[in-house]
Amino acid sequence: MNSIEYKEFYDKVGKINGWDFSNVKCISEGVKWDFYNEVSKTCEKSDILLDIGTGGGEAILSIAASALLLVGIDQSAGMIDTARKNSADIANVRFLQMDAENLNFPKEFFNIISSRHSCFSAKEIAKVLVKGGIFLTQQVSENDKLNIKEAFGRGQALGTKKDSLKTQCITDLNEAGFNDIQSFEFNAIEYYQTPADLVFLLKHTPIIPDFGQKQMDFEILQQFILDNQTPKGIRTNAERFMIIARK
Repeated sequence: MNSIEYKEFYDKVGKINGWDFSNVKCISEGVKWDFYNEVSKTCEKSDILLDIGTGGGEAILSIAASALLLVGIDQSAGMIDTARKNSADIANVRFLQMDAENLNFPKEFFNIISSRHSCFSAKEIAKVLVKGGIFLTQQVSENDKLNIKEAFGRGQALGTKKDSLKTQCITDLNEAGFNDIQSFEFNAIEYYQTPADLVFLLKHTPIIPDFGQKQMDFEILQQFILDNQTPKGIRTNAERFMIIARK
C-alpha cells in the first residue's frame, strides 16, 4: 500500500471498528509485556501523556486513570470519530486529528509519549517532550505473521531484513537527542480459534494488502487453515519490539 491507500484503509476501518479486536478469539503464548501497562507504569498522576496513532482510543482509554491528562492523535478522521465516541464519559482524555510528522503542540509540553504500531517522527517527539521525559514505542517486526504472508506471497514487510525497522528507530532517536535507549522483543505464538477470527484480523489490518480482493485469496486462506490447524487453533506468530528512550 502507498500512503494514500493506507489513509483510505485506516479511515474505513476507523469508522467501522476503530482498533477494537475484543471479540477476536485468540490464544497467545510467549508475550513478554503489555505495552500500555508499560506506559502506565512510567506515568505519574501529574503527567500529561500523548499517544500517537491512537486509533479508536481503545488502548489508551484503558489507562486513563494513570495521568492527569491523556491526548490521543491519529491522522485518520474515522479513527478520531470512533475515539471520541468511545471516550464520551471520560473527562481527562482528548482526541485530535493530527499528523505525527507535525505535532502542533507547545514545546516540551508532554511528560510521556507513546506510540503503538504507528509511524512517528523522533525529532517531533523530542520537540514536544519535556527534558527527562520518556518515549515508548511498540512496533510490528518484519517477521510478524510470517507463515500467513509466505502463504499469500505478499504482505506487510515481507522480504525486508529482520530488525531493519528497530535499527532505524534507534538511529532516529539517537539523532534526535535521546539517551538511555533500551530495546526489547518477543516472537509469540498465536492460535486463532476459528476461521472467522482470522478473517476478521486480515480484513481489519494491513497484514495482507487488499485481502479478499484478489481472486485466489480465499482459496489460499482455506489451504493455510488446513496446513496450520492445531488442537489449540490456527497457528501463526506475533513478533514485536519495544523501545523505551529518555530525552
